Amino acid sequence: MLYFLPTPIGNLGDISARCLDVLEAGKIIICEDTRVGKSLLNLLNISLKNKEFYCLNSHNFDTFIANFDEQNFNKKCCIYMSDAGMPCISDPGAELVEFAQNSRIPYEVLPGANALLLAVAASALVSKEFSFLGFLPNTGHQRQVELERALNSRIPTVIYESPKRILDLIEKIAGLEAERKIFAIKEATKKFEAKFFGTAKEVAAALKNANLNGEWALVISAKASPSGVGISQDDILELDIAPKIKAKLLAKLTGQNAKKIYENLTK
Repeated sequence: MLYFLPTPIGNLGDISARCLDVLEAGKIIICEDTRVGKSLLNLLNISLKNKEFYCLNSHNFDTFIANFDEQNFNKKCCIYMSDAGMPCISDPGAELVEFAQNSRIPYEVLPGANALLLAVAASALVSKEFSFLGFLPNTGHQRQVELERALNSRIPTVIYESPKRILDLIEKIAGLEAERKIFAIKEATKKFEAKFFGTAKEVAAALKNANLNGEWALVISAKASPSGVGISQDDILELDIAPKIKAKLLAKLTGQNAKKIYENLTK
């Protein structure tokens, strides 16, 4: 059985009893960084004895699969865990899930701590739908494109960001839409967790005098409809128009891929 195991995003107390049981039983442990994985087990007082560690990251998936004995997945307890938080979110776990599906390998995903949902819940900016862009490209035109996509979304958008780029990101938002409501949280669940909320202009000003160290999650409120009455996905789905046009409209509204939307509409 292959287990996808969530790890604490900061506070060790957020590890579940079930996850601890699986870690104790695990013989094969696949992680983004084996040093981080071993350190976590030591902090949790779990012995490393009789455990084999393998590295799987966003750069070595094909090499890993080519060299990893597939029989290891069928051992009593094979584990994939991310460096922090739920696996398969901004890490290569999703590719491993797809491989397990295609190879008919039994797998189970355990629930646990997640910075994305914590930020959503703490923001007061999300009531139902939201989109998640993960980390934006570091520099260049594509970063600007993704930022504009977030600002034009009719639903709130969540972004992960590093301490090196968080101030620049929020200053760019403030430069484009100073009054847009945003929420930013750093070091979630840790000793120095800090939350910032208000307009983009207000948050940018607050961050100039703040300690920016730590990983960040940013929630950007939805773009307001000019008329005060927005069109929803359900409104578009109910339209008597060709699926291709419907997919393009939904893509504009949600920021999702039009081709994938069209495939779902025509299944």
